[in-house]
Amino acid sequence: MNLTEFRTHYEPLIQQQMAEQILSLSIPNSLKESMHYSLQAGGKRIRPILLLAVLHELSGEEHPDALKVAAAIEMIHTYSLIHDDLPSMDNDDLRRGMPTNHKVFGEAVAILAGDALLTYSFGIVARLQHVSSDDKVRLIDLMSVSSGAEGMVGGQVLDIEGEEKKLTLQELEQVHRLKTGALLTYSILAGGILAKASNKEMMALSRFGEHLGLAFQIQDDILDVTGTSAELGKTAGKDESSEKSTYPGLLTLPKAKEKLEFHASQAIDALHSLNGEKSLLLQLTHLIVQRKS
Repeated sequence: MNLTEFRTHYEPLIQQQMAEQILSLSIPNSLKESMHYSLQAGGKRIRPILLLAVLHELSGEEHPDALKVAAAIEMIHTYSLIHDDLPSMDNDDLRRGMPTNHKVFGEAVAILAGDALLTYSFGIVARLQHVSSDDKVRLIDLMSVSSGAEGMVGGQVLDIEGEEKKLTLQELEQVHRLKTGALLTYSILAGGILAKASNKEMMALSRFGEHLGLAFQIQDDILDVTGTSAELGKTAGKDESSEKSTYPGLLTLPKAKEKLEFHASQAIDALHSLNGEKSLLLQLTHLIVQRKS
């Protein structure tokens, strides 16, 4: 199965799983509508697809709980976008080509919808029926690290504190390892846990995730400079207007592209230490590096 076929098969299933999870809840309608709005707004679904691809490559089999874990990860990612767009953070009006959540539902409901998506995602994993108790604890523990103060949230704070400052390359990489790379790496490791990967395989997956996360963010920085709002589905040039340090800003655009290629090659190198089929993960790496939105 090539990546296009894989995504065509699984993306509707991810959408369906998220909708079923949210629409079945007995919660206030305004909250349910706000949560559902952002989850159904589209997106690349890179994180859940990475989980499913790792599982497919390492085990060659489907897992009955894989879509639930994939949906939980996308809920965390979506919560982070809802909060990231708020006036107190990036203050954006457009996300995935649609008005941001707070523009439709108001700031208070948007904040609470993000809170609800985050907390509910942990409940989904805690209630998995086809995963051992030990592996559920591993999934929940890694999820809390990657999405919380030691991961994504910590990276968001560093990103905010770095505005109107000229960060060093090392400082910028730390922001992106946490803000973008941590949850992306978790998606990969979660696939490894479901596939019963060995310690050696998990180490290779971790290295793959670290470099893929940096490649993802460098391409994001490049697209913010070279893309249009219509292409990106969000406001182009936002980093420059917010006076954020970026790879093109620190290194120049050509050097940023060289850095992108370096991390992509390191990610691919990490994959080569895995046994078995790697075609989907290689295709995903190229998609991330070459994407236009």
